Amino acid sequence: MRPGMGALSGDSQVSLYSALYAGVSGLSAEAAAMAAVADNITNINTVGYKGTETQFSTLVTDGKARSYYSAGGVQAAPQSLISKQGLLQASSSSTDLGIEGQGFFVTRTGADANSDVAFTRAGSFKPDEAGYLRNAAGLYLFGWRLDADGNYVNTGNIAALEPVRVSDLTGSAAATSSIEVRANLSSSATAIAGPYTAGAMATGATTPQFSRSFDIYDAQGGTHRVTMGFVKTGPNAWQGEIYGDPAEVTAANGVLASGEVRFNPDGSLLNDGSYATTFFDDLAVTWTNGAGTQTIDLKLGEDGGLAGLSQFGSDSALIASTIDGGMLGSIGSVQVSDEGVVSAIFDNGIARRVFQLPVATFPNPNGLTRMSGNAYLMSDQSGNFAINAPGALGAGVIRASMLEASTVDLAKEFSDMIRFQRAYSASSKIITTVDDMLQEVSNLKR
Repeated sequence: MRPGMGALSGDSQVSLYSALYAGVSGLSAEAAAMAAVADNITNINTVGYKGTETQFSTLVTDGKARSYYSAGGVQAAPQSLISKQGLLQASSSSTDLGIEGQGFFVTRTGADANSDVAFTRAGSFKPDEAGYLRNAAGLYLFGWRLDADGNYVNTGNIAALEPVRVSDLTGSAAATSSIEVRANLSSSATAIAGPYTAGAMATGATTPQFSRSFDIYDAQGGTHRVTMGFVKTGPNAWQGEIYGDPAEVTAANGVLASGEVRFNPDGSLLNDGSYATTFFDDLAVTWTNGAGTQTIDLKLGEDGGLAGLSQFGSDSALIASTIDGGMLGSIGSVQVSDEGVVSAIFDNGIARRVFQLPVATFPNPNGLTRMSGNAYLMSDQSGNFAINAPGALGAGVIRASMLEASTVDLAKEFSDMIRFQRAYSASSKIITTVDDMLQEVSNLKR
């Protein structure tokens, strides 16, 4: 035997075994890649699914240059492209929701506050038997509950969110909080003689030149009729008065509001504060039936506008009016606006805003931890979440009656399947070839 031949033979054997292990790592890596392809293909129709892309990383046993080479092999490095936006597709359900832009819906695995928090873009929400909005994976949608004025407070804490449920409103009452009136007062009307005395229309001492009555509701669902009357007191000047039944309100003679109303020469409303009036202030009504005091927002138009009160030559007439409140019967449907506001629509036509949906964003959404049900958990790599109203501070906008499609490209997945299959076959050839070479080494003893 020549000098050094034993060492050369040993190095060769090390290289052969490293090639064998490299072939095994190739089989393992390609198998993992094929598993990711299988997951992607089977979820081609899963709402909000984010495809997984498999990259490969080299394994090196010794990076120094030598007279022999020790193979390291390869390992799979799958990456979920969670931040990739899927196509928004139209849906026939008003509670199917999609997010256009960054962010996730805030959900929990149960309706109670101790349930696990999960973030998802799978917005196929439907009311369950208890009235909660849940998606196909059974996750409960959470949001801020709105108060009677439609407001909420964002503390940034998920603990402040409640499960979205509107069925508990059935059979309750909603007090009137807004009266919106659009009406024309005839410019050709004759002004009354002498100054107007506040309360004269309420007591009947002065007959209104134009009046309309409205039914409003207290907090117990009781109905009360109030009248809005006007008399002309001079050029472009009117006196307005709102009054109810003196037996139903604590205000003297039932007068809820009384004050001057003026108009610009072009017939639009003059409400720039240039004259003293309290007619446009919110109504503070105290009922005598024990229903308590309620504040009603009076919407009669803006300064220089024609969307409220106006003065033109045509007859005085009520053009349109909108008054909220009333007894809430059975819920006919649940609707979600593009602003993320959940409203209950009752069978008597009353609509009530109940919840504001938040959108949660992360510094690195691709670092979230995946969980069953097409949802994600916060991790160290994702960073902490921030919850804001849709469209605020980088949060995406909610699109109602839309669903986000899977991001999987079927043609690419089939192409990757062919590549991984070929690479798997080649890795197996490495193993069988190294086996033949090791057999040759064993034959040297014969």
